[in-house]
Amino acid sequence: MARFVSLLCTAFLCIFSVGASGTDLAQRLDALEKKVQEQQKTIDEQQKVIEQLRDGIGKQPLHRQHAGEGDHAEAESGSATVDEALFKKLNISLIVDTYAYVSSRNDREQENSSIPGFTTNGLEQREGFNLRAAELIFFAHVNPYITLYANLPATEDGIEVEEAYAATTSLPKGLAIKGGKFKSNFSRLNSQHPHVWDFFDIPLPYRAFLGDEGLGGEKGVQVTWLPPLPLRSTVGVELLQGENDLLFGADARSGPHVLSVFAKSTVEPTEHSILHGGPSLLIGKARNANVTEGAELDGTSTLAGMEVAWKWEPAHQEQLILRSEYLYLIQNGILIGDSVTDVLRRRQDGFYIQGIYQRGVWRYGVRYDLLGFFPDRFQRGAIREEFGATPWRATGLVEYRLSETARIRLQYNHDRSDRHGRNNEEGILQFIFGIGAHTPHIF
Repeated sequence: MARFVSLLCTAFLCIFSVGASGTDLAQRLDALEKKVQEQQKTIDEQQKVIEQLRDGIGKQPLHRQHAGEGDHAEAESGSATVDEALFKKLNISLIVDTYAYVSSRNDREQENSSIPGFTTNGLEQREGFNLRAAELIFFAHVNPYITLYANLPATEDGIEVEEAYAATTSLPKGLAIKGGKFKSNFSRLNSQHPHVWDFFDIPLPYRAFLGDEGLGGEKGVQVTWLPPLPLRSTVGVELLQGENDLLFGADARSGPHVLSVFAKSTVEPTEHSILHGGPSLLIGKARNANVTEGAELDGTSTLAGMEVAWKWEPAHQEQLILRSEYLYLIQNGILIGDSVTDVLRRRQDGFYIQGIYQRGVWRYGVRYDLLGFFPDRFQRGAIREEFGATPWRATGLVEYRLSETARIRLQYNHDRSDRHGRNNEEGILQFIFGIGAHTPHIF
């Protein structure tokens, strides 16, 4: 009897469990069916979007991005669009570049720290906390054929229009035209804004021949061509107003008086490496007072450059970039002083070489700058002037890089550019943060 009761209880429990399990299973199946229906609805909506994208791309011209044209190349090259709403979209970004600075020289010595025989301009760095700029950037497609771009850096001295230009996006035969105020594609760093540089400051050859920010924004027109070659190449010519006060000067001649020519190519010698480089040339009328103390130059300036860079990227978040540039200056003209007028013949050069290694969020860099790689020639009349030791500088940095627009950089400079054997030991802690639309920087 006891065994019968036990078997009866066991059977009752089994029947109850099966019933309960069946009810639970039915509920699960209903929930799963609803989830599948929701996913199918999402897939159908995504398929409609894909079809719209295909139709839009088929109706729009193809655009090619010009390598090496700075951090706003997307604004120049354009992109395929789905509808006219994209052309009405204004992209806005803000980039804040601020830093703390310390030097073995005081502020007055910095202001007078020229490079004799190269430039009379001193350094504007002041010890303590500084704001380099808060850059407000705008770019948008006007229509399928033209883009507009503007960069307005705000400093403690006010707001400047550094760039404001229109660029074509779909001319035939690989042609493109840019007009307005823009950064020249002469050499490498001229087309970049300071927040894009690998180091806090510009190399010595740029400072000596062009200024602390290179050629700067120039008003003019640029025409580039992508020739149908096996190499990815760009050939360009620029007609510029010539307002750089170190190399040319706004008073040299009314109207545009500077011509720029450049050619750049990119190849991939191996699966994980890229080689980029090419020559550049600037030539124009010059009239400025920054060559030597107490005199103004009236003549011509020619600056030739050659750049080469190699990038090795064996894995994601790991890369090594080696870069070097050489600049050679020719100036001929008349030095007009208070009481004496002399003929100037100037032949000078300089180069830098640098390496940047990145692994994960950390970047490490070294750079060496030199002026006077070949013997200087600075001749006033029949006198060949001598200015002292060869200017050079060595730099090292460590950077914590969360993203393209979130970087913290610590840099040290050992500067021997004053030509009198006096060192300038510099330390910089730099912070660069950005918000808004921002295209990746191009190698």
